[in-house]
Amino acid sequence: MAKLVALTTVDNPYNPFDDFEKWFMFDNVKGYGTCSYLARIARTSDALTPQENEQALETAIDEIIKLDVLNMYRKETKEVSDQETAEYYEVAN
Repeated sequence: MAKLVALTTVDNPYNPFDDFEKWFMFDNVKGYGTCSYLARIARTSDALTPQENEQALETAIDEIIKLDVLNMYRKETKEVSDQETAEYYEVAN
């Protein structure tokens, strides 16, 4: 089993794993730009493996939450099988 992580806001009613389009629309309508914010903080690279990039995303999410004085962000996690993980990375690339 593997763990995927995502950054979301406490008021977003949609799950970024299960309903990304609605989650993304809500996030942008509210003006949060959570994906862009995470992309600016995360130290990801094409030179890293998918697992290393996932760890970099989790580190960035933890950093964002640690510095979040307004308590507007939270980390969403999803346990997936190794097969689902491979499919997830295949679709993402």
